[in-house]
Amino acid sequence: MSLSDQNRDLSSIYNLEIKHAPDAGGHFGRFGGRFAAETLMQPLKEIEEAFLEAWADPAFHEERIDLLKNYVGRATPLYHARHLSKEVGGAQIYLKREDLNHTGAHKVNNTIGQALLARRMGKKKVIAETGAGQHGVATATVAAMFNMECNIYMGREDIRRQAPNVFRMKLLGAKVVPVDSGTATLKDAVNEALRVWVATCEDTYYIFGTAAGPHPFPLMVRQFHTVIGQEARHQCLAQTGRLPDVAVACVGGGSNAIGLLHPFYDDNDVRLVAVEAGGHGLDGDEHAASLAAGKPGIIHGSLSYLLEDDEGQVKGTHSISAGLDYPGVGPELAAMLDAGRLDLDSATDNQALDAFKILTRCEGIIPALESSHALAAGMRIAAAMSPEQTVLINLSGRGDKDMGTVFELLGDEIEGEQA
Repeated sequence: MSLSDQNRDLSSIYNLEIKHAPDAGGHFGRFGGRFAAETLMQPLKEIEEAFLEAWADPAFHEERIDLLKNYVGRATPLYHARHLSKEVGGAQIYLKREDLNHTGAHKVNNTIGQALLARRMGKKKVIAETGAGQHGVATATVAAMFNMECNIYMGREDIRRQAPNVFRMKLLGAKVVPVDSGTATLKDAVNEALRVWVATCEDTYYIFGTAAGPHPFPLMVRQFHTVIGQEARHQCLAQTGRLPDVAVACVGGGSNAIGLLHPFYDDNDVRLVAVEAGGHGLDGDEHAASLAAGKPGIIHGSLSYLLEDDEGQVKGTHSISAGLDYPGVGPELAAMLDAGRLDLDSATDNQALDAFKILTRCEGIIPALESSHALAAGMRIAAAMSPEQTVLINLSGRGDKDMGTVFELLGDEIEGEQA
């Protein structure tokens, strides 16, 4: 591949080989597939063909990597959190700083790639779903840059929880469409976006936000996000001389997790950990731990683990973090679990809040509540290890968007400390 000199530093890190690809039907083992309305089957196949053609085109990667470097700000740093490591005791903790990306989270890695693909396919309009609002902001951002019309579907409960991100989307020129069905959260936003896409797919591209949904979205989103793990792998070797002992990421649908963990898949000495939202605690029903407590079923166009009741209806979920408040998970993570290559952990709302406070006070870094779940589990894992070992945690986003929620829950406590 021929890349300009200014992008050669990143291109030397990124491996463009599609490793552990799904089969022709989009299956990772028994999971995945393409379960969609008949009217969407042809558009999905067209996207698959366009993606594979683009992925083989050096010019596509030339522009993508240029934007990742000079617009998004990649490569993001790998930060040795020395104070946090000392506070926790045990292993050394390293943070992959996806919070430092333009738009404040990992989501823009994917929206850059899919917007380039949409333009390549001649689409003038884009739609997306969002929960925490970070994918919505990232989609609205690239839509503004590419001068595309943009509609974002968002559950009304998430609109309430994520008001700063809603305003950012509107400021960027996107229309935010409230969704009131179901629990008015991420699951319902995906339902509505898919319903709209059925009627508008001729001129509209759906920028799917996580590594789930019908084939080819899980593959595409994974490929656009593997920059996270490929950079982290390179940075760990450069800074410590070895790969991490453990790599940890939070999981809702799974985009940041598959992006960090997939490049370590073949490194059997690296333990891969997915941290789900325990909500009020896994002993009750109010959580979003699809991998730990779910069973195989079809959700949003693919077969994976999901939370459902005895009658096969998708359960409502709860997490303090809107981005993890989802009853399913990407099919490749489900396949990794079945293959014994993925370990599970969870963090409750309170544990995530505690990790949020500790990182903020120890390192001056305010994490997203989604990332705080990975922090909570990663700190617990590190505490049981030796100081010569390392734990890599994906800090998938920054916490600006969560200030309203945190203020509601911790405001009196923080104010009391200042009294």
